[in-house]
Amino acid sequence: MSLELQILGSNSAAFAHRRHHTSQLFRIQNQLFLIDCGEGTQLLLKKHQIKISKIDHILISHLHGDHYFGLIGLLSTMHLFGRQKDLTLVAPPGLAEIITLQLKHSQTWLSYNIDFVEWTPDQVELVFENALVTIHTIPMDHGVPCSGFLFKEKEKRRRIHREVFKELNLTPLEISKLKNGEDILNTDGAIRYENQELTLDPHPRYSYAYCSDTRFKPSITEQIKDVNLLYHESTFADDMEERAHTTFHSTAKEAATVAKEANADKLILGHFSARYRELDVILDEARTVFPETELAIEGTKFQVP
Repeated sequence: MSLELQILGSNSAAFAHRRHHTSQLFRIQNQLFLIDCGEGTQLLLKKHQIKISKIDHILISHLHGDHYFGLIGLLSTMHLFGRQKDLTLVAPPGLAEIITLQLKHSQTWLSYNIDFVEWTPDQVELVFENALVTIHTIPMDHGVPCSGFLFKEKEKRRRIHREVFKELNLTPLEISKLKNGEDILNTDGAIRYENQELTLDPHPRYSYAYCSDTRFKPSITEQIKDVNLLYHESTFADDMEERAHTTFHSTAKEAATVAKEANADKLILGHFSARYRELDVILDEARTVFPETELAIEGTKFQVP
């Protein structure tokens, strides 16, 4: 698979109806990114048999407790388990100070290094990049500085046309050159095999947009245009629109409107208010605007194959 999103926690401010605080695990070509870390996240990771040693990147959207109060516990457990490799923590302003203060007064010195990458409020900026993916911030409209995250796969390598080349005796280096789009040359520089004859076009690049706590903000649709997976908070149903606005949150219909205007393939709703024991009203209202909508039910995996 190319992309996989697993929901860990899906509730807003309070634990209720067996729903936990916000956290997600995003997998891109076997690299794991933990997005937000509400209270109880490490227990949910254990429940779903996810090894915390495999998590090398954590992204925090903002400093409301339901999005990061589980972080210091997770960092401490990583230390107790003997972690040595670096951890990248993409963080809002102030989080490095909070973590440092917690460790200072508990007289804890971590066995690994945390590479803090602090994002700038109200700006779109590149906060992470490696050979596979780029991550840009998506400025949200919330009561404290808050950012979403846009994951985009990089251009993929060409695919080997196995039916064509299986009879050829190519070295691993030659196969790698083919995947990079190069022709295979003889020692005199003449073309022995043309790349187009032995390869297929790369698989498409996919994307995921995580839109954390925010008031309805249609302007983000340009940045997340044509995204494959879109998570958008939907704290309230439509009859609570005024309440959503005054608390810097969104309704299900507003989230669906963003998905429709962005031409997303699929919308995932989450960050549910504790007032909703059942979530049918949230889902039904969103689907009147954007039919390809699902709920962030804890444990559910959403895949782009």
